[in-house]
Amino acid sequence: MTRLEGETEPSPTHSSLLIVSPLGPQTMLTAISMSAIATNGVVPAGGSYYMISRSLGPEFGGAVGICFYLGTTFAGAMYILGAIELLLIYIAPKAAIFPLEGLEGAEAEAALLNNMRVYGTILLFSMATVVFVGVKYVNKLALVFLACVILSILAVYAGVIKTGIDPPEFPVCLLGNRTLVWKTFDVCAKTIESANGTVTTQLWRMFCDSPLLNATCDKYFTANNISQIQGIPGVTSGILTENLFGTYYEKGDLIARNYMESAEDQDDPLTNANRYVLADIASYFTLLVGIYFPSVTGIMAGSNRSGDLRDAQKSIPVGTIAAITTTSFVYMSSVILFGACIEGVVLRDKFGEGVHGNLVIGTLAWPSPWVIVIGSFFSTCGAGLQSLTGAPRLMQAIAKDGIVPALRIFGHGKANGEPTWSLLLTACICEIGILIASLDAVAPILSMFFLMCYMFVNLACALQTLLRTPNWRPRFKFYHWALSFLGMSLCLTLMFLCSWYYAIIAMLIAGSIYKYIEFAGAEKEWGDGIRGLSLSAARYALMRLEEGPPHTKNWRPQLLTLVSTDSEQNIEQPRLLSLTNQLKAGKGLTIVGTALVGSYLENQEQTQRAEQALRKLMETEKVKGFCQVTVSSNLRDATSHLLQASGLGGLKHNAVLVSWPRNWRQGDEHQTWRNFVELVRETTAAHLAMLVPKNIAAFPSNGERFTEGHIDVWWIVHDGGMLMLLPFLLKQHKVWRKCKIRIFTVAQLDDNSIQMKKDLTTFLYHLRIEALVEVVEMHDSDISAYTYEKTLVMEQRSQMLKQINLTKNEREREIQSITDSSRGSIRRKNPAAVTTQLSVTEEPVAASKEEKPEEEVQLIHDNTTPTTPATPATLLTPTEGAKSPGEQVQMTWTEKCDGEPAKPPGAATPEGIKDIFNMKPEWENLNQSNVRRMHTALRLNEVIIKKSSEAKLVLLNMPGPPKNRSGDENYMEFLEVLTDGLNRVLLVRGGGREVITIYS
Repeated sequence: MTRLEGETEPSPTHSSLLIVSPLGPQTMLTAISMSAIATNGVVPAGGSYYMISRSLGPEFGGAVGICFYLGTTFAGAMYILGAIELLLIYIAPKAAIFPLEGLEGAEAEAALLNNMRVYGTILLFSMATVVFVGVKYVNKLALVFLACVILSILAVYAGVIKTGIDPPEFPVCLLGNRTLVWKTFDVCAKTIESANGTVTTQLWRMFCDSPLLNATCDKYFTANNISQIQGIPGVTSGILTENLFGTYYEKGDLIARNYMESAEDQDDPLTNANRYVLADIASYFTLLVGIYFPSVTGIMAGSNRSGDLRDAQKSIPVGTIAAITTTSFVYMSSVILFGACIEGVVLRDKFGEGVHGNLVIGTLAWPSPWVIVIGSFFSTCGAGLQSLTGAPRLMQAIAKDGIVPALRIFGHGKANGEPTWSLLLTACICEIGILIASLDAVAPILSMFFLMCYMFVNLACALQTLLRTPNWRPRFKFYHWALSFLGMSLCLTLMFLCSWYYAIIAMLIAGSIYKYIEFAGAEKEWGDGIRGLSLSAARYALMRLEEGPPHTKNWRPQLLTLVSTDSEQNIEQPRLLSLTNQLKAGKGLTIVGTALVGSYLENQEQTQRAEQALRKLMETEKVKGFCQVTVSSNLRDATSHLLQASGLGGLKHNAVLVSWPRNWRQGDEHQTWRNFVELVRETTAAHLAMLVPKNIAAFPSNGERFTEGHIDVWWIVHDGGMLMLLPFLLKQHKVWRKCKIRIFTVAQLDDNSIQMKKDLTTFLYHLRIEALVEVVEMHDSDISAYTYEKTLVMEQRSQMLKQINLTKNEREREIQSITDSSRGSIRRKNPAAVTTQLSVTEEPVAASKEEKPEEEVQLIHDNTTPTTPATPATLLTPTEGAKSPGEQVQMTWTEKCDGEPAKPPGAATPEGIKDIFNMKPEWENLNQSNVRRMHTALRLNEVIIKKSSEAKLVLLNMPGPPKNRSGDENYMEFLEVLTDGLNRVLLVRGGGREVITIYS
C-alpha cells in the first residue's frame, strides 16, 4: 500500500509484512471461491449479490448484497475525496475556494474539508454523467487510468534502483534521537559560523528564550546535539536491518530513532512538544490491518459488472486471480523495498512534518514526483468511476429480484438496461459521504461490509461443495471446500481483529436487513444451498427420531387437525385452526388435513382448491405447519388414510383434533356420526390422543382476549396427564392467559375428600402447574328416582323401536319427538336436569312406574356399592397385571362375553363414579347397567353445570367407543348427555402414555 501524505507504511518492514501477508491469501481464497461459483452457470448482472443469493437464498443474498452496495458506494465517496485532497494539496493549492494559507490546526482542517465538499460534489457530478452516458466510455477511461497506475508503479521501482546509485537529497533534522518538525526553521543546526562570528539559528530561537548564546534554553535542547540524516539513504545503505522490527506508539508519543543515543532525564516533563513529530493516533496491529484493508477491496470490481462482460464465466476467474497475483506482488515488494530505502522515522511520519511536508513516494520515484501525483490522482478517479459503475448494477439486480419491496423502483432503467434510477440513488448516497467529508468513523464499517461479503462468498462455495448438489458443476476445477472454509475463517478473524465492535455493528445491520427481507420480501425458490442444507438437516433429524419414542419430558402435542369442506372446498370449521394455534405453545408438529370423496384423477382441481383454502386459512390463523388433502371413494376411507399416512418417519402426529359432529341426530347426518365413532376407534387402536371440541363455533378466535374466567378440568380418570397439560398450554396463549385453572375431581360418600384435595394439590405443585383444586362429592342420596325413570324409559323406547324394525328416518323422528315433548316435562318436575337432552314424556313415565318391578329398582341401587377412596397418587399407580400402555388408559363400552355376570360398577375399580369411563357394558342390549350409566351421565352433567356453567372452557375425559358397532348411537347419546348445556367443551382422550412428569 502506498501512503500519499508523507508516509509509506505506518510501521517498518517486519510489522508491515505481517499486515500484508494474511490479506493476500485471504483475497486469493475468496477469488478461488468466487471463480468456482461464477463458472457454475451464467452469472447475469449483480455479481457477488447474484452468487450469494442463488447459493444461500434471498435473505442472505439481500442482506449481504445491500451491505456490499453501501460499502461500494461510500468507498466511491472516499476515492473522490482522496482525489480532491491530492488536487488541493499537491497539484493546485491555489485552486482552494476557502484559502488554506496562514491557517493552522482546526481552522486549516475545517477549510480543507469545505474545499473537499465543494470540489468533491463537482467531481461526483462529472463522474455520474460519464457513467450515465454509457459504460463503454467508462471502459475507455479505465484504460487511461490503468496506464497511469502502471507508469506510477514503474516509476517507483525505477526510483528504488536509482537510490542504489544516486540517493536523492531528502534531509531529516534530529535533536538527539527526536524528529523535529521542519517548518519554521531553515538550517538544521543550533549555531552557524559567519564573518561576525558564531550566531544562533531559527532553531535556537525555538527552544531558547533569546537569540543570545547565554540564553536560557530547553534542558533537552541543551543536553543533545542537532544532527541531519538522509530520509532516503538508498537500497544499498543497509537500513533494512534497522527497519526490520516495528515499534507501536501511543497517541502523543515522540517519533524517535530508537537505536540512536539520547541524553534525557525520564523525570523531566516534555516541553516544546509542538516542535517534535508526534504520533497522531495510537497504533497497533489490528488498527493497521484495518487501515491497509481498503487496498484489497477491489477484487469484486469485475464480478459487479458481470452483466457487461462478454464471457463472465471466463473473464471473472482469469481477471480476478491475475489482478490479485499482480497487486499482491506489488504490495509485498513495496514493503520490502521501502524498508530497504527509507529511514524508519520517515516511514512513521504520517504527514511528512519532518521532511517539509514533501511526498515521500514522489521523492523516491524517478524521473519526477509528478508521475506519482498524477498517477495517484487518476488512480483514485478510476476507482471512483468503478464504484459508480458497479454499485448501481448491484442495486438494480437486488431491485429486479423484488426481495425488498421498497427498492423495486430502482430496478428500472434505460432501454439498453443502464440502471438510471439506481445510479441516481448511488450518486445521492455518495454525495452524503462527500458532505461528511471526513469518513474516518465510517470507513471501518465499510471494511466490515466488504469482509462480510467475502466471507459469504466463501461460505456459499463451501456449502455447495459439501452438499454435492447435482447442479454444482463449475468449470473452474481448482477449488476445495477446505480452502473456502479457510477463506471464510480468515474473513471472520479479520473482522474482529480490525474492530470487534464495528464487526458486531455490521452484523446487526446485516441481520436487520435479513429479518426485514424474511418478513416483507417475496418468496423466492432459487434452489439455494440453504434449502439443500435444510433438507440434509431434516433427513438427519428424522433418522435420529427413528431411534425411539420421545421421553415424557420432550412430549408435546403433534396435532393432526381434521377439518371438513363444503362443495366449493371452503373450510367449514375455521375456529378449529384458531384452537390449533392456541394449543401450539408446545411448538410441536401441526398437520391440517381434509378428506374429499371421489377419484383423484377426476378431482385434481378440487384437491388443489382445498389445499389452497387450507394454506390461506393457516396463514390467516398463523398456524405454522403442513396441510394435506386425501381423496378416496368414501369419506371414511379418506379420513383413515389421513390418520395413517400423515407425517414422516419419527415426525408423526400423536394427537388428533376433530370437531364434534353437529346435528348428528338428524336422519341425513347418520353417516357423519358413524364416521366420527370409527375415527375414535382408529385413534385408540393407533395409541393416539384425541381432542374433540364441542360447539366449536363458540370457541374464541385468536384476536379475542379473556380478561377473566376459568378453565375447568373435570378429572374423572387419569389419562396420562393430558387433562393437566392442555390447560397449561392454552394459558401460554394470549387468548387464555388471564384465565385461571380449576381442577375438579369426583369423590364418593366414603372417600376422604380432605385427603384427596391435599394429595391432588401436592401433585399439581410437583407438576409446577398453578390451579385451584375442588373435590365434588356424589353419592346415592344425590340421585333422584325421577331421573332414573326418565333414563330407563328412554332406553326402553329406543330398544322397542329397534325391535319393531322401524326405518332409520322413522326412528330418528320418533326419538326426536320423544325428546322434544319430554323436555318441558322434565323442566317442570326436575329443574336440576334442565340441560339434559335425554328426556321422555309424562305418559311413558307413568307406564314405566307401573311396569317397573320394585326389585329391579332395588337392583339399580345395589350397584352403587361404596368403594375405597382414590387419590391423585393412586391414580398414577399401574393396575395389576401386565398391560400395554394403550390398555392402561383404554376406556371402552363392551362387557365380557364369557357368561359371567357383569360386576357392579362400584366393585369393578376403586374409582367409584369413574367407572362410567372404565366399565364395559353391551350397549346394544338393554340392561340395568346401561340405565345406571346413562343416569350417572345425567347426574354428572348436572354437577358440571352447577360448578362450571360460567367457565370459559370445560375439559372432560372422553371414554372410548363400544367394541360392537350396534351400540354406537347410545355412545353418542351418552356423550351428548354428559356435555349438554355447556358452552365450550373439550373432550380429551389420552393416547396410552404419560405426557407429563414431576421430574426435571
